[in-house]
Amino acid sequence: MKKFACSLLLAGTLTFGIAITNTEASTHTVRSGESLWTISKSTKVSIIDLKKWNGLKSDKLYPKQVLKTSQKSSNSSSNNATTKTGTFKAKSNATVYSAAGKNNKIVTTVKKGATVTVSQQKKVGSTVWFHVKVNGKSGWMLASLLTSVSKTPSTSSTASRSVVDEAMKLTGIPYLFGGTTKKGFDCSGFVQYAFKQAGKNISRSSLSQFDQSKKVSSPKPGDLVFFENTYRKGISHVGIYIGNNKFVHSGGKKSEVKSLSDSYWKSKFHSFKRL
Repeated sequence: MKKFACSLLLAGTLTFGIAITNTEASTHTVRSGESLWTISKSTKVSIIDLKKWNGLKSDKLYPKQVLKTSQKSSNSSSNNATTKTGTFKAKSNATVYSAAGKNNKIVTTVKKGATVTVSQQKKVGSTVWFHVKVNGKSGWMLASLLTSVSKTPSTSSTASRSVVDEAMKLTGIPYLFGGTTKKGFDCSGFVQYAFKQAGKNISRSSLSQFDQSKKVSSPKPGDLVFFENTYRKGISHVGIYIGNNKFVHSGGKKSEVKSLSDSYWKSKFHSFKRL
């Protein structure tokens, strides 16, 4: 139904299908009616990883399409890193290697208390490694030797309010399926645009936005609100929480503020999540 449609390009028809997963080859054969959402749940692989490992530019799938559901590593330096960002401090003197693993070339050393910037993480065996930048050089450090530097609450609060302010500026703009500009937005395009205006780049589709955010029980302004089964099974709509049990979104005929107490949205509510 156009009224609450998001920019989710799905595979085939919505007829019921049975998942086929080849665990030995770590692949999954798409059946009619399946989507990235249902495959992610059945294989326990994130939507972001499914798209990255299979070179998918959109959420559209095709029956009999074979998807990789894992990345096999031939050695510790294989490219299986995932995004992990933040500022950390070294708990003790540590070594930075050219690749994840102590058998690799030493790039530099880090002194206790030094601040490093993390951009990726990788698991080698049971050990987690962070890709760091420090002293003008980059490489891999053991995650266990780093501790996160927390942001001040005021900074977080200001950033969240900025997202809400930017989103509220967009109210009244027409709804447009697949829209990502002020000429018209769909739900995820609206959210992506508001965050970009507030200085943060996020993924395009509501499924990817759902996958990259973390569930919270006590929402704050700027958090995402997800809904399910609005026009298709599973996560199908997203908005931005603005406080007082209300959210702003692009749906129906335009971008507007709605209440979570509304009977329709209350019945479709799935979760609050934070980026």
